[in-house]
Amino acid sequence: MVLKQISRVEDMPLQLEEVPKPDLQSNEILVKITACGICRTEIDEIEGRRVPKLPIILGHEIVGKIESLGPWAKKFNLGDRVGIAWIYHVCGQCTFCLSGQENLCDQFKATGCDVNGGYAEYIKVKEDFVYPIPEKFDDSHAAPLLCAGAIGYRALKLTGLKDGETIGLFGFGASAHQVFQLIRHLYPKSKIFVFTRRKGDAPSVLAKEMGADWVGETGEEPPEKFNRAIDTTPVGRPVIEALKHLSKGGRLVINVIRKEELIPQIIYEQHLWYEKEVKSVANITRKDVQEFLKIAAEVPIIPEIREFKLEEANKALLMLKRGEYRGAGVLKIG
Repeated sequence: MVLKQISRVEDMPLQLEEVPKPDLQSNEILVKITACGICRTEIDEIEGRRVPKLPIILGHEIVGKIESLGPWAKKFNLGDRVGIAWIYHVCGQCTFCLSGQENLCDQFKATGCDVNGGYAEYIKVKEDFVYPIPEKFDDSHAAPLLCAGAIGYRALKLTGLKDGETIGLFGFGASAHQVFQLIRHLYPKSKIFVFTRRKGDAPSVLAKEMGADWVGETGEEPPEKFNRAIDTTPVGRPVIEALKHLSKGGRLVINVIRKEELIPQIIYEQHLWYEKEVKSVANITRKDVQEFLKIAAEVPIIPEIREFKLEEANKALLMLKRGEYRGAGVLKIG
């Protein structure tokens, strides 16, 4: 499914086309894709908030089996089941790469944005940027772990949450409902407050079913202030709402590539005083993915998914934009 120009998701811009199989070089591997998760970042790419290299095949939550190996590829065997995430390439030599912050590398290339991704039958990638998939997960449930789950894991680490503290989750989609399971496992004494777009919408129902300590609409007053917060929404208002209800010394982590609208004016004494912090999440490291897959298998973290066929990618993206399904969407391929 190829994107050729910036467009509205409503225009159904992805086109089903036959393209050649990629040729392999050096330590590259060819993966026959079986599933690819659908991420809100794809909406940002289509609509131009994160401009991709055009034409492009989107998708960066990829699961499949290795079909062939480049001449210098030695880490995996034919038939191995592997995953591919947002991180596709880094230089490995800059200050960021050498300090464990490869997600900030100036030469960072993103799967399905700077290079062709997983809305397809095949993808090539260097063997250093693939991950074994734990046997516990089938392909469709493994796919959302590779971005929504792993980037949620990074966001949770950045909050600095301690067991017993309260955390607010703004938005409860593909990432947040996995973070919820992670918090229950790692911080069992912590309360979780969930804010969604509307009362009774699919994410709020899911949050209640999973046992959130409180579920409300963004703009509602929670039972108490929270120490940490993660915002996974595409809109601006939750940032202000999170800061308003954040306790002294608390931290908000914004876990999105782009916002679809501006964040409203921050009033210092109302929103930021008392040493409150705001931190963004940028990209992801290979270590994040490796650590999260291990923890996800231990918990286990089971994403709620809705499957679509590859040729239904436009429909699936529009449904995601409108909030018409719970959890994570996955393209079932082959």
